[in-house]
Amino acid sequence: MNGKAFRWVIVLLLSLFLLGGDSFALELGGKAYCLMDPYSGRVFLAENSEAALPIASISKLMTLVLVLEAVDRGEISLADVVTASPFAASKRGSRIWLEAGEQLTLEELIYAIAVGSANDAAVAVAEFMAGTEASFVELMESRGRELGLQTASFKNCTGLPEDSGSNLMSARDVATLVQHALGVPRLMDYVSTYEHTMRADTTKIPVLWNGNKLLRRYYGVDGMKTGFTTEAGYCLAATAERDNLRLIAITLGHKSEEERESAARSLLDYGFRKYQSLELYGQNDVVAQLESPTGSPRWVDVVLPTSFYVTVERGKELDLNIVIALEAKEKLPIETGQIVGAITAYFGDDIVGTSPLTVSQSVSKLSFPALIWRLAVALAQAVF
Repeated sequence: MNGKAFRWVIVLLLSLFLLGGDSFALELGGKAYCLMDPYSGRVFLAENSEAALPIASISKLMTLVLVLEAVDRGEISLADVVTASPFAASKRGSRIWLEAGEQLTLEELIYAIAVGSANDAAVAVAEFMAGTEASFVELMESRGRELGLQTASFKNCTGLPEDSGSNLMSARDVATLVQHALGVPRLMDYVSTYEHTMRADTTKIPVLWNGNKLLRRYYGVDGMKTGFTTEAGYCLAATAERDNLRLIAITLGHKSEEERESAARSLLDYGFRKYQSLELYGQNDVVAQLESPTGSPRWVDVVLPTSFYVTVERGKELDLNIVIALEAKEKLPIETGQIVGAITAYFGDDIVGTSPLTVSQSVSKLSFPALIWRLAVALAQAVF
């Protein structure tokens, strides 16, 4: 093959790579992967993504979700003092060397879980929340069902292998869990932390370093969680954002840290190269009007509570279809900011973005005399 022909082959291969559909597969090693758009839940790339596999310490994402959701509901506080049990202190693997009876704040233990993947800290928090780790695992199972995780099976809050088996999830379900975790208050603050010193007021031991090295090595990565056991191999759930485009990359079952990192890089590179985020509407943009025949005012602007972004393939911006659906027979009164419908963007049959719609001002119910007057005016206008 001469040089000119070889260059044309390279151009053709690059074109197929850049323009190929969702059936395109990457050779990444490992046992499974998934690249997801967190806004719509669309999966851009996947391989063996429905298979239930051991996920090691990625399990701790569910632990963090449960704890921080409880904090957000006001059931527990970050300042609460947690006392380590002998059982928690006995945990091995990644740990902060808790001693039985040692007391640390809940927030310190959350850092230990999120940054250091500490097994002893995870069990201490689980016991603090639910009384026993077994009871906490029941909460993990229940929350997994609520989130629609199809393959999730938990044996403990750490991801350590048990005689009864290991924690299992598919790459697709891990992506769904990350998608939910992105919206859990405070969670990203912890999983984006690269370094944290435990017992800062006393021994300053240990200094924790996040196993997700992409936090420092890949532009845009700001979370989530790594995992490793001999059975699970090296696993990673990562999320990154560039130019308002956020991606979720999951890769499971690798032979080394280097292979795991390379696989995540390849997934994110593909996503950022092929897709873009578009702002279709800005915050408070008016997209429709809602009529309330018995309300005051009768007509009110329907607006976006936040900017509406969608993820589309580059060059496919003009192929979007926008659908606005308003709630029928909305009960009065309607408060400012109340959700009254949704806006959805479609690319073909695929949903590429959706957002709730709210009203720009409150709508009160007309008094009976005012309603009679409105009807009289409408009748007069119809006659004349």
